[in-house]
Amino acid sequence: MTNAPVIQLMDTHAGGDVSRIVTGGIAPLPGATVRAQMEYLRDQADGLRRLLLEEPYGIPEMSVDLLVPATDPQAAAGYIIMEVMGYPIYSGSNTLCTATAVLESGIVAKQEGHQTFLLESPAGLVQIEAEVRDNVVESVTCEGLPSYIDTYRARVHVPGLGDVDYSIAYSGGFYALVEAAELGFALNLTEERRLADTAHAIVEAIRAERSFSHYSLGDVGPLPFLHFMGPVEQVAPGQYRSRSATYVHPGVICRSTTGTGTSARLALMHYEGRIQPGDQLETVSLRQTRFIGRFTRAEPQGDYSVVKNTITGRSYVIARSDIVVNCEDPMVECGALLSILGES
Repeated sequence: MTNAPVIQLMDTHAGGDVSRIVTGGIAPLPGATVRAQMEYLRDQADGLRRLLLEEPYGIPEMSVDLLVPATDPQAAAGYIIMEVMGYPIYSGSNTLCTATAVLESGIVAKQEGHQTFLLESPAGLVQIEAEVRDNVVESVTCEGLPSYIDTYRARVHVPGLGDVDYSIAYSGGFYALVEAAELGFALNLTEERRLADTAHAIVEAIRAERSFSHYSLGDVGPLPFLHFMGPVEQVAPGQYRSRSATYVHPGVICRSTTGTGTSARLALMHYEGRIQPGDQLETVSLRQTRFIGRFTRAEPQGDYSVVKNTITGRSYVIARSDIVVNCEDPMVECGALLSILGES
């Protein structure tokens, strides 16, 4: 085992969703952009994602973010997001966690008070704003991807459930948005397993019936997300709150409400005329963790009104560790991993 490859990790969480930040042990990836490097991992070297999200090293409810050198000179670092469903080009909670890791690891030096920097995601450059107090990263605000409503109040027949009404938003991935109360849910933690089973059935039914295409990106894959929406309450002028739960196909209910889920909600509220620029929505998870989405402005893109937004939350470092990759272990599949491992 003395020559076994080692991968360095910083485990973090935002709103309860654990993001495993890979800080070392991976060789430079081919590709002129972070997006191209993501596509290389997806198509040629999926072993890292599988290693860290499957037994014995991890579980599907986690995410992985691989730090890579930025290809845009404006950015402090690049990162590639990996989840059970594959390789999303953007994720709010993963961006909050990656930004915190970049600060805690010293890639970007902490500055007391307010500081800004750029990260390079597969979706492009992301503006980061961090609040540091007594050398502690107390909050991070990141840009949400431009979000819009693709489909409003469609209906699908779901075996075992009957007819289900849904809307489709794009916010970094396509989201089915459903009213939790219409399906008998109050969005309590005791409902988690039933929420996952219900979302699985709805997503499968929608995927069997239709597909979705982004107005500029084209085909971004089959529907991967569903967001259960609780009632929206106004808590102050321009400030709203809603219980929420995000599902990732197949089978995972996120611990947080997710950044992209919150962005999708903002897009729907704008579509329905319920919010104005400057308004914010606080989404509350099954575990009472919270993200704040702020609607900054809307602009026309073809047939759509696209919502620009930001997501604010807090990430915590929970572990720093070395993963020893033992290819003699029958539970470890090294075939799709060896080509990207660095020197131990």
